[in-house]
Amino acid sequence: MKKALAFLVVFLLFANVYSQNKPAFWDDIQQFKTLNKENPPPKGAILLLGSSSFTYWRDVNSYFPGKTFVNRGFGGSTLTDLNFYSDELLKPYAPKQIIIYCGENDLAANENLKPREVFNRFKHFYAEIRKYYPEVPVAYVSMKMSPSREKLWPKYTVANAMIKKFMDRKKNAEYIDITKAMNSADGKIREELFLEDRLHMKPEGYQIWKKVMEPYLK
Repeated sequence: MKKALAFLVVFLLFANVYSQNKPAFWDDIQQFKTLNKENPPPKGAILLLGSSSFTYWRDVNSYFPGKTFVNRGFGGSTLTDLNFYSDELLKPYAPKQIIIYCGENDLAANENLKPREVFNRFKHFYAEIRKYYPEVPVAYVSMKMSPSREKLWPKYTVANAMIKKFMDRKKNAEYIDITKAMNSADGKIREELFLEDRLHMKPEGYQIWKKVMEPYLK
């Protein structure tokens, strides 16, 4: 009895330590695994990967009738996280296209981070994609100019330009610029497209994304 009790105590201590030391977004990735098991993702869908701007687009399928999406955005994630979980985010799927929205949080999480470091993280993830899917079309949606992160806009602009140049030179790769479409006639960001946090978008913002993204969808 004493041995069993001692084993239980050790087990609970180990479980507690493990739960406190899980990598960031571990639970999100486990949730994706559960979803894949309960409802196997269809082959030939468009796979969305990235941060909360995709996470909150829960009704993305209704914006694009006739298209099938698998949305694997997880809020708060960075390109570093996409690289860390690249196997889990890529291996289970057989997409006809992969679309990425990520990078905004990288710069927000570290004010000393340079745009080139974000670009390098993206290049690494692109290489991870090509290990699994050498020919599948890949598109990158530009980082939006969220009003709450105005001080980071210059860095977003530089990082976007680097990623665009990279994607323009790659086969089966597209850069989708949503920044200009989210501006008013005077060139200023339309704050009414955003929720109160001035970071995430209202449906009106996603309607703009739909119009810009639609010609790129396979």
